[in-house]
Amino acid sequence: MGKGRVEAFTDGVVAIIITIMVLELKVPHGEDFSALAPLWPIFFSYVLSFINVGIYWNNLHNMFHTVQRVDGRVLWANLNLLFWLSLMPVTTAFMGENHFAPVPVAVYGVDLALCAVAYNILVIKLRHLHGAETTFAKAVGQDRKGKISLALYLAAIALTFVSQWIGVAIYVLVATIWFVPDKRFERLIEK
Repeated sequence: MGKGRVEAFTDGVVAIIITIMVLELKVPHGEDFSALAPLWPIFFSYVLSFINVGIYWNNLHNMFHTVQRVDGRVLWANLNLLFWLSLMPVTTAFMGENHFAPVPVAVYGVDLALCAVAYNILVIKLRHLHGAETTFAKAVGQDRKGKISLALYLAAIALTFVSQWIGVAIYVLVATIWFVPDKRFERLIEK
């Protein structure tokens, strides 16, 4: 089957996820800058999650641009990823509203790790469907960045119980690694 519907559905779900996250931001009570101070954990959590959801959306866009078709396994793998992404508003609010307490930071990391696992499953299903010699498979390559990200998430979850700020710092590090534009797909598409 064609890929158009899965792309449109994915775009719609990502838009809803971001909308739900922004609705968690509350209007400050007061008219000076000091009214903003109590909201910094929630705002920071939102920014981090917005970047993470945006990274997945960007990568999904690149992936689906290079494939020709999808099948039932790809659809279910994509739904699996969207499920874990759809929990991002809850884990974001949990972390921000609890001022980065260790358990909420770890729960946020579990969600990030499960998103990474689901993304890897989707990559495997797309590679299986299209073969090893396609533009998609060549662009993904060994996906070291994805594997390193998952390892960092797992380390962050454990280290959060040493200091939640280590966990948060690792989540920011992984987002920064992915925030730098990924040229793997663009290079192969231009050829």
